[in-house]
Amino acid sequence: MDIINDITYDTLKVRFEDDICFLQIYRPEQNNTINDRLIEEFKLVLDKCEEDAKIIVLEGLPEVFCFGADFKAIQEETGGDISQQERNPGALYDLWSRLASGPYVTIAHVRGKVNAGGVGFVAACDIVLCEDKTIFSLSELLFGLMPACVLPFLIRRMGFAKANYLTLMTQPVSAQQAIEWGLADACEENSKNLLRKHLLRLRRLNKTGIKRYKKYMNTLDDFPEVSKADAIAGNIEVFSDEENINKIKRFVNTGKFPWESE
Repeated sequence: MDIINDITYDTLKVRFEDDICFLQIYRPEQNNTINDRLIEEFKLVLDKCEEDAKIIVLEGLPEVFCFGADFKAIQEETGGDISQQERNPGALYDLWSRLASGPYVTIAHVRGKVNAGGVGFVAACDIVLCEDKTIFSLSELLFGLMPACVLPFLIRRMGFAKANYLTLMTQPVSAQQAIEWGLADACEENSKNLLRKHLLRLRRLNKTGIKRYKKYMNTLDDFPEVSKADAIAGNIEVFSDEENINKIKRFVNTGKFPWESE
């Protein structure tokens, strides 16, 4: 639990160094997966960053940056009175849109494994730095799902063909491959040093200049709003499919993938 300015964070660790916000996804017991609480807390941090930060550094754990949706939480919801139609994928989409278009420079500092929705966080950031052992993957189609909300951000960053290939193959790719495809910008064995070097340069920018630049860039690329309705509809469709939900439940209960026998 982290407390910043009288706000208690259960899923994040947050610290400010002058006008730089270091925001760490911190759910170690849940493999740094995404739940509703994380989204709510993340938005509170971004609210503060609107005026107080010119740079946001998004980090995860050394072993896993973010591993996507919290399947256990989804299982609990679908086992109760909450239907998948009542889920709001738009909240996460809006969060990524704010990372992509907000009045600050966003840096994803990625270590360990990053999968599914975790790739959404990465693709939404302005700059992506990683250690040379980082592994990126999209596993959704293995469960009959699809990265509907991730893809608009991913296509914007790495292009349609490579985003399509990464989605269809569901295989992890290395940091070097991610750089060649445009998903990451730079990697080093010591990614903390790589981050330090970038921050030394970015500190020279002022908040007003960044704000004006990001506002201008938003006029050149209106993809978040144009793609939002289709992305949300696609997400709701696959998460409303009973067969897909059963695959998720089985995986949570047994650890077995859909193609594995009982």
